[in-house]
Amino acid sequence: MVRLIVGHKGKGKTTEILARVNAEIKTASGSIVYLDKSNKHIYELNNRIRYIDVSRFPIRNSDQFVGFICGIISQDHDIESMYLDGFMTCAKLEGQDVTETILELDRVSTLFNIKFVISLSLDKSELAPELQDKVLLAL
Repeated sequence: MVRLIVGHKGKGKTTEILARVNAEIKTASGSIVYLDKSNKHIYELNNRIRYIDVSRFPIRNSDQFVGFICGIISQDHDIESMYLDGFMTCAKLEGQDVTETILELDRVSTLFNIKFVISLSLDKSELAPELQDKVLLAL
């Protein structure tokens, strides 16, 4: 299952996603991974959450990003949730359509039973119709 937190820059998406991941770790039975475009928020997360600064890896496009996600999953069979903050930057999708990449992550989610929570710097009205039902919160 993929869930989206959407809103333009400065609307509070990062604050919301940090609150959600920190709340979830309290009851999690498996692993939780948090991916971000820098290490800026590393100290705002519970230390049981695996933090990955995506900028440290040579990812050049969205296909490589999905492969990167699959590599993380292959190394930890206990992952139950992945939080992706700054998704468009991490996935190299700034200024591009995010639909196919999110749908691909939805297929990965179903295949491995992992919940993805993704923050997107877009307004809900800018999302393709097939992504509208994935919106968890629009800011």
